[in-house]
Amino acid sequence: MKPKILTTLPDYTRALFAADVMAGITVAMVALPLSLAIAIASGADPAAGLVTAIVAGFLISALGGSRVQIGGPTGAFIVVVYGVIADHGYDGLVIATFLAGLILLVAAWLRIGNLIRHVPEPVINGFTIGIGIIIATSQLKDLFGLTPEDVPADFLEKLPALWHARGTFSASSLAIGLAAMALIVILRRLFPRFPGLIVGIAVASALVAVAALPVDTIASRFGALPDRLPMPALPDLSPARVMALLPSAFVIAFLAGVESLLSAIVADRMIGGRHRPNAEMLAQGAANLGSALFGGLPATGAIARTATNVRAGGRTPVAGIVHALTILVVMMAAAPLAGYLAMPALAGLLILTAWNMTEPQKWRGYLSGRGSDTMLLLLTLVLTVLVDLTVAISVGVGVGLALRLRRRKITPPDWTPPDR
Repeated sequence: MKPKILTTLPDYTRALFAADVMAGITVAMVALPLSLAIAIASGADPAAGLVTAIVAGFLISALGGSRVQIGGPTGAFIVVVYGVIADHGYDGLVIATFLAGLILLVAAWLRIGNLIRHVPEPVINGFTIGIGIIIATSQLKDLFGLTPEDVPADFLEKLPALWHARGTFSASSLAIGLAAMALIVILRRLFPRFPGLIVGIAVASALVAVAALPVDTIASRFGALPDRLPMPALPDLSPARVMALLPSAFVIAFLAGVESLLSAIVADRMIGGRHRPNAEMLAQGAANLGSALFGGLPATGAIARTATNVRAGGRTPVAGIVHALTILVVMMAAAPLAGYLAMPALAGLLILTAWNMTEPQKWRGYLSGRGSDTMLLLLTLVLTVLVDLTVAISVGVGVGLALRLRRRKITPPDWTPPDR
């Protein structure tokens, strides 16, 4: 479980450091608005997203088993986090995140990191697409500037509630959201290495400020952002709270383990490297413990930010550490400016993130593949959207295991009742 940073430092050069610094700053510019948007979509204070990106991002890079992994809050957690906050309050989420960190540390000690890769791929694809659908739906309120009296968490109840609030539609909000989305897409295609994400959000938000448009911003909805990290504190780990939140903690730990290892695998293919799965699990455990102590959100390796790091030239964990420190510096020096970010622009960013999570370029392959895999993907997707992520994962993994055994055509052993 040796961290990769210890492997890379003996041969570290000035050229590598320069490349890592530039990559780290670039990724920070991508991670900053994403962290704010993910926290807001999760039902948390936007500052929690920054805290998570700083604390967890630092620990994942410093202790992880990948050379280029970038960690922080991700879209995959939005559904779980929103549900935990709704049922148990934000302090309940902190407890669940802390417990998830302990679970991941135990998993690393038991070397379970090698086993997570056996989760059926259709299950992973199914709940990822399902989460993308839920995230996109949750952002329609801010994109259209709707002000419903209540927005139910249930997917089937949410859509009618939004439709009933159609009379509160704001053309200004929709225009700002679409402008931000268009700028992000155009800049990403024309200048792939340029941090177009934050430029798109900043330009759209500047339009709101300059034209004095009636559009919600982070400051108008949540107040001023803090300019420093909070003091660490141990959450309330009373037996009753622990038992109530343990199921959520296992879901968070599972998602953190799966997504971080998937991200590490993608990174390996991009740089021709090889990650250490159990060191990665150890880092995820430490990151979630650290995030919980500072009142942050669950964290894991982020595939999109890791890919951005590689494309920007990052080649060692130093890039991830620079990314975390850059966000800390921005938080300390420019917190008031972040308050001007427009909510519809952040909603547009999350809708694009949700679209990319579903990987539409792979849909045709899913439909033309093995029928049982397609069925398993659709089953997991439907359960994720309409029922519950925990049920979706449990049923998906169980059905996937049954299908795998069926394909092997294992002959049942001869068995006769004992003579009693």
